[in-house]
Order: sequence, then C-alpha cells, then structure tokens
Amino acid sequence: MIVKPFEQIVAEHGPMVLRVCRAVLGPADAEDAWSETFLSALKAYPELPAEANVQAWLVTIAHRKAIDVTRAQARRPVPIGDVPDRPGRAEAWDGDLWDALARLPDKQRTAVAYHYVAGLPYREIAEITGGSTDAARRAAADGIKALRAIYPASLEGAHS
Repeated sequence: MIVKPFEQIVAEHGPMVLRVCRAVLGPADAEDAWSETFLSALKAYPELPAEANVQAWLVTIAHRKAIDVTRAQARRPVPIGDVPDRPGRAEAWDGDLWDALARLPDKQRTAVAYHYVAGLPYREIAEITGGSTDAARRAAADGIKALRAIYPASLEGAHS
C-alpha cells in the first residue's frame, strides 16, 4: 500500500477537521484546535497502520484537542469590563446556524458534528466519545430534532 504524503492528508481532510472543530468549539477556538490536531497527527502519522481510517483517526485527535481546549477554558479567568445587571451569553458565534448549534448540549453537539459534518458512522463516534453506538445515534437524532426546533426560531429573531 502506498502511503500518502502528510501534506496530502492535510489538503484532503483539513477542511472537514476545521468544520468539526468549529461545530464543537466555535470559531474562536477552532483554528487553534485544528492546528493542534494536525501537529499531533504529524507526529503519529508514520506509525499509523496503512489500513486505518484516516478521517476517523483525525476526528478522534480533534475530539481530544477539543476536550483540552474546553478544560483550559474552564481554568482560565474571563476578563470583563462592567459586571452586567443580568447574566448574558458568555460566547456569541457569528451566524444563525452556529448559534443554534452552540445551544445544543455537548453530547448532541459533538454527535451532530461528527456524524453530519465529518460524515463518521455512529460506531466510530461511539469509539471516539466513549459511549455506545445506540447512544451516539440517539444523541445525533436528538440534536437534529433540537436544531430543527431552534434554528428556524433563530432565523425569525434575526429578521425581525
């Protein structure tokens, strides 16, 4: 089997990995997670078995980097100017779909991103997230159902 140069792997799968990172983390942290994903992948690529599913392998690495980013954010202080009278949204994403996706629970958001953005089967999503295939399928279905309910609502709010 001919092994592809790593540059070709980045060119083929880079856009999909970036979309997954955006869907899971939002645009502010997506590029850093993308870079970290491919830095880790570059180190491990020579040991990757020839028959490995490169796309699933990259999504697995991106998943771990997203967890790292989320943990780092939880430890980082958030500077603010004036304390608001009411709590507001901590993070605003650009775009209606990103806003709707950000409102999903973590399990649903990752299942939707990995299945519908990355195109991974539920079995591989379960391996990445540590759950069962049925749980991954249910989380994705619940996430899509929730998106169908909230996405048109976010569009209506944007146009009024």
